[in-house]
Amino acid sequence: MTPVRVGVFGLLGSGNLGNDGSLEAVLGHLRAEHPEAVVDALCGGPEAVTARFGIPATRLHWYRGEYRTASRAGAVASKGLGKLVDVFRTAAWVRRHDVVIVPGMGVLEATLPLRPWGFPYALFLLCASGRLVGTPVALVGVGAATIRNRPTRALVRWSARLAAYRSYRDAQSRDAMRAMGVDTARDEVHPDLAFALPTPEPSAAPGLVCVGVMAFHGGNDDRARAEEIHRRYLDGTTRFVRALVEDGRQVRLLTGDEVDGPVVASILDAVDSPLLTAAETSSLADLMKEMAAADSVVAIRYHNLICALKTGTPVLAVTYAAKSDALMAGMGLGEYCHPARELDADRLLDQFRSLEKRSPELRQTLNDRNKAAAEQLTAHLTTLTKTLFPAHRKAT
Repeated sequence: MTPVRVGVFGLLGSGNLGNDGSLEAVLGHLRAEHPEAVVDALCGGPEAVTARFGIPATRLHWYRGEYRTASRAGAVASKGLGKLVDVFRTAAWVRRHDVVIVPGMGVLEATLPLRPWGFPYALFLLCASGRLVGTPVALVGVGAATIRNRPTRALVRWSARLAAYRSYRDAQSRDAMRAMGVDTARDEVHPDLAFALPTPEPSAAPGLVCVGVMAFHGGNDDRARAEEIHRRYLDGTTRFVRALVEDGRQVRLLTGDEVDGPVVASILDAVDSPLLTAAETSSLADLMKEMAAADSVVAIRYHNLICALKTGTPVLAVTYAAKSDALMAGMGLGEYCHPARELDADRLLDQFRSLEKRSPELRQTLNDRNKAAAEQLTAHLTTLTKTLFPAHRKAT
């Protein structure tokens, strides 16, 4: 029997813990249920993916400076050439596989700053190549949102249409794709892939509050006021952390992406206290261990929220996109959301105190909903791989 050849695709190994957590969840399922599968990746950080997950990986873009602004003529020409070379590189990579999986991530949204000829173009090349060479491309548990920018919208819409399979991490993602002209009648919705990851054993650090931070500058439509939005978010978060420390609370700062480091440094500089520390995390498992020890969590990144929810720790969400509001509502904490673009430290403190008063009740709610989410996700992944894999088992 020849093993099924599975490719995984995305901005993986690039420093975003949520993206890598989605990959980890899919690999865990494949290794448990389909150990015969041969897996490799086309991704943003191939060296990191190979080192951590033990699978071969290829660089997503031919041009190494893809995500740097091209200001000189040579760089502009190289970037343009790279777009052409990637057409053939992507098609050749896709052709070598029986199926390609895009594991989770917000690949069909632009809730953070995004240029159309970056990742949206790469995703379009993937899905178009799959249709051209006959390799099914599966968008599994992805996030989506209505996109205003026309080039980005067109690339995302066609990527979704050309994919052989689509499922979403929430109902509003499916609704967004329907609104953008994609037939979603057969598309499924299930919990985020990170809910399939192992949950750490609970530990206790009485009084600890974990605060997840982010290099937040608004979204694609906020570019003109990006610095103003960032300053308001940073100032409000700093004031909130300072108030907790002044109340004698131990506070631990967490991130979800390498780009969040300067935000942590700014808060540490502004709040000089032995009660304030920063965690070094390299995976969602690390984040969950930190949050499992906390009394409560305040976080902004989507997968920081998932880590808190999965460990059963009451969490207050600082939200920058509708996906976070939907996640919190689905887990029974819909009233504990605060807008990132209009962060008000005093109001955030009031919400935080309300959250802590209801901690025992909320922990029970999260325990019940986590069980349901894990069961739904296991059933979905099992059905998915049964659908995609059998046709590729052949006698040698």
